[in-house]
Amino acid sequence: MSHHLPTTLEEARRRGWDTLDIILVSGDAYIDHPAFGVPLLGRWLEVHGFRVGIIPQPDWRSKEAFMALGRPRLFFGVSAGAMDSMVAHYTPQKKLRHDDAYTPGNRHGGRPNRASIIYTSRLKEAYKDVPVVLGGIETSLRRLAHYDFWEDKLRRSILLDAKADLLIYGMGERSLLELAKRLQSGESFSDIRDLRGSCFVGREVCEDCLSLPSWEQLAADKATFADAHRLMEQEQNPYCGQQLVQACGDRQVVCNPPSLPLSPKELDALYALPFSREPHPRYKEQIPAFEQIKCSITTHRGCFGGCSFCAITMHQGKVIQSRSATSVQQEVVRLVAKGWFKGQISDLGGPTANMYGLVCKAPDRGHNCRRPSCIYPAICPNLQCSDAPAVGMLRKIRSMPGVRQVVVSSGIRYDLLERQPDYFRELVAHHVGGLLKVAPEHLALKVTALMRKPDAAVFERFLARFRDESSKVGKRQGVVPYLMAGHPGCTVDTMVELALALRRLRLQVEQVQEFTPTPGTAASCMYYTGIDPANGKAVYVPRGDRERRIQKGLLLLHLPEEQARVRKGLQEMGRSDLLDRLDLSHTPGGTVRQQHRKYQHKRTPR
Repeated sequence: MSHHLPTTLEEARRRGWDTLDIILVSGDAYIDHPAFGVPLLGRWLEVHGFRVGIIPQPDWRSKEAFMALGRPRLFFGVSAGAMDSMVAHYTPQKKLRHDDAYTPGNRHGGRPNRASIIYTSRLKEAYKDVPVVLGGIETSLRRLAHYDFWEDKLRRSILLDAKADLLIYGMGERSLLELAKRLQSGESFSDIRDLRGSCFVGREVCEDCLSLPSWEQLAADKATFADAHRLMEQEQNPYCGQQLVQACGDRQVVCNPPSLPLSPKELDALYALPFSREPHPRYKEQIPAFEQIKCSITTHRGCFGGCSFCAITMHQGKVIQSRSATSVQQEVVRLVAKGWFKGQISDLGGPTANMYGLVCKAPDRGHNCRRPSCIYPAICPNLQCSDAPAVGMLRKIRSMPGVRQVVVSSGIRYDLLERQPDYFRELVAHHVGGLLKVAPEHLALKVTALMRKPDAAVFERFLARFRDESSKVGKRQGVVPYLMAGHPGCTVDTMVELALALRRLRLQVEQVQEFTPTPGTAASCMYYTGIDPANGKAVYVPRGDRERRIQKGLLLLHLPEEQARVRKGLQEMGRSDLLDRLDLSHTPGGTVRQQHRKYQHKRTPR
């Protein structure tokens, strides 16, 4: 018998279940691994006594696939999957992707566009009287009125468009379990209106709420939308955030304050659940997302970086929630026992690896803080930056039986490393797989300020120290910088500035990310409005495909085809003056990885 949660009635009956309490519908294939949200929530509900099943990637063209597990006793839960379905389906140029890492065989088409809306519609068609609860990152970011890049217009709350009964935003463990318990005890679904981390629709006037501008006001005035985003962002602290209300016609979307963070003990219990760590046996083809994360271990969640283009804070929250080192070690033991494990842990980290164990040391522990970032424009004096917990954990994990190598491939905040000398040395000496990935995103001050990222001087200090530390331990290691083109504030001039800085720093990139305005972020607000919501100032936004292609090409000038494209594009823009600054004839060839391979045979023996 499979150790997975049931996906068919036959599998449910093998467990002795005639009916299920809760059925979760997911846009992803079912991989029973804690890195995937729907299986994690399913296991969490299961361990608390609920009978849970999963319908993964149902055929949305008819209601029959949504009836595979019958009628749940309490409710359906719906998630588009680990990614927003529109981001999963389209490139930054709005071209259709032909792959999907969360689908067997890496095939496109496993889920529909706007999956949360379509899934809810089919469930209501199949079981009109069964409540539907929305969740996942797609709905977290779309819980209130938001700019939709793919339609290039403002959309109202996804709760209204989907016609669901409730929306749970954030990671969901507390909210979903409380909802299930209250329904189990006999409370009416329509009476549950005080659930943290949830949104609902009402018609009555909401008292003691922070009223945001109505959808109609936002659609009529972009400056009002920018102001509303700033207000919403200030209310993300779960300890002091207010209940928000946004009118749309004669209805109101009410957004309760975020759920409280999980304690280390609660987080440990979550990761101790009996995951098989493998795809459901129904799948015969490889699932790329599983291959990527199957040997990775999550040590914490949340990020206090507050980058304007990033959705993590809006979904996981700003508060760092860390597991105990003992919990992580126990998971390593379970991983080592897997027959397919070859001794290398592919990642040990979280959204930002070196935030593990960091806490606010203010007298109120940050419970009244409304800053979107703890490290921009400068590191908050109340932030406890001790690297002792992370260093201790790394040392314990790499010394465990069956572990040959531990790589940290999660993001690193290099501005924090200035206050974490021991972690820096530990990382360079033992946990870089040849190339360390960092994300300066840009180096022009005008752009980094809008991104809420550190300036170029901080990155240059990090790079010099990384190279020095690598030399000290006898390793030839490189840095792969993640960079972005097309972000609000980016101009051709700032991209030329960035290209010249990379040349001066002896860095080349393999890929350049093009900015995609994902719902709910400050950068998306800038893209839509042309206004920085933090201060109301105008922001330049590159919108045309030609300019965005040139911006991207400026960072890939070591590729001959990009040189030709950039030369032609700048000439067409009347910016031939920039060609003299770039001096393309002296641009070296090869990617970062190719350059790294050139000296692999010269590495000092260990």
